[in-house]
Amino acid sequence: MLFVLNKTNSIAGHFLAEMRDIETQKDMQRFRRNQEKLGEILAYEISKTLKYIEKDIQTPLGICNSKLPAEMPVLGTILRAGLPFHQGFMNYFDQSQSAFVTAYRKVKRTGDFTIRVDHISTPNLDGKTFILCDTMLATGQSIVQVCKELMATYKIANLHIAAVIASTEGIAHVRANLPKAKIWVCAVDEEMTSKSYIVPGLGDAGDLAFGEKN
Repeated sequence: MLFVLNKTNSIAGHFLAEMRDIETQKDMQRFRRNQEKLGEILAYEISKTLKYIEKDIQTPLGICNSKLPAEMPVLGTILRAGLPFHQGFMNYFDQSQSAFVTAYRKVKRTGDFTIRVDHISTPNLDGKTFILCDTMLATGQSIVQVCKELMATYKIANLHIAAVIASTEGIAHVRANLPKAKIWVCAVDEEMTSKSYIVPGLGDAGDLAFGEKN
């Protein structure tokens, strides 16, 4: 399953346009906040697919029958770029536990790279709905590797992959390697550079959110 948010016109397109805009990007706080807003919107969309239970709620004037989530999903992100996006999901799934992963590209002299996962800190994911939030889904290699490492340890019941911008190549890679995963993105871009940056994309999300790294 693939959900693309900008297939329907909404205010989300404004937040995404600001994230892409080279002038607006100079405001790091605004860049982070727009990621957070888009995370909130995708969290709302994903919430429609969860299981719900009925519960009677006592109001000051009577009883109201309400439908509440049967269980909160576990939220995960890959440090550091995904943190503001992850925060948006946390704003809506505010009782969720979280998993954090450090992963990066180890680039060879040829320009090729492999993904190295250094650390995973996670609650028990057995039988859980797990949402992995990462701002950019470029090649899809890091997302696939992280999910496979988690799935080697835990029996995840439902897997969701969420990103702000994805490449067509990255989506194809995730679908081929994680066929049961549901993919949720705000936009899909067709191209990537030789260094695997999405075009038109928005640049380096981690640097734009937190400053350039040495």
